[in-house]
Amino acid sequence: MQQVAHPRQVPRHAGLPQGPLPLPGDDATHPLAERFRDFIRNPPFPCVGAKSALTRGRLRIAVARDITGGQDDARLYGALLAFLGRYKARPDLFQSFAVVFEGPHDLSEETFEGALWARAQALADQDCRIGHAADPRVADDPDDPHFSLSLAGEAFFIVGLHPRASRLARRFEAPVLVFNLHDQFERLRAEGRYERLRETILARDVDLAGSVNPMLARHGERSEAVQYSGRAVPADWACPFRRGAPEPADWAAVARDLGAGAFDARRLAEAAGPDAEGEGQKP
Repeated sequence: MQQVAHPRQVPRHAGLPQGPLPLPGDDATHPLAERFRDFIRNPPFPCVGAKSALTRGRLRIAVARDITGGQDDARLYGALLAFLGRYKARPDLFQSFAVVFEGPHDLSEETFEGALWARAQALADQDCRIGHAADPRVADDPDDPHFSLSLAGEAFFIVGLHPRASRLARRFEAPVLVFNLHDQFERLRAEGRYERLRETILARDVDLAGSVNPMLARHGERSEAVQYSGRAVPADWACPFRRGAPEPADWAAVARDLGAGAFDARRLAEAAGPDAEGEGQKP
């Protein structure tokens, strides 16, 4: 059988077929997705925003393999672009995108935090490679009090969950990254609904955990980077994330890549062949 190059080695534009953009859907029927929805439905779960997104059918879920590895980074970036495209086409409130990872299940809080930032860095690096700049409404320096993670020109707040989280609201059976759009927070503020929603969530979190999350701060008071992983970080904690400068975008090349299935998990697996990393696992 003819050897096929691993997807990381496929020449960027060599003989790419043309076709419609294969925007990824969500893994709605995956068992982990089902259990994550049950976790949010559980009455004590404090985030009423997540409950609203789920009730209204606006929580998109992708299931990936290992949060400590990068084998799904390209697919997840494409799924995020698809989520953002749907939001811009229909900007209803309470929309979230969640990535549930199949493992590992034994990560310490610090190790999970490192994996979270590794995935955030990989997504941002892809973003820069196709020419996207950071959202001008926020800072791209994680040490800045106005920082948010920018992808495709939009700011996101990440909520990390995993089995060994110290905060009960962050303790799920598998690693999860939830991406919430800052644009929604600003719209809620403009409508006078944000403060009431925030106070409700904080009160419910105290009811569940018995204490206030020590990392909480309003946007602009302290970098929100300290809140993403859920770990109580020390005062001298340094965020490992650094966003690069956007590269000049060759949009014709990007369109060819996308049309060829650049973010399509099945096509990537087929191109990888039997020796690909993670062969046989559910993408």
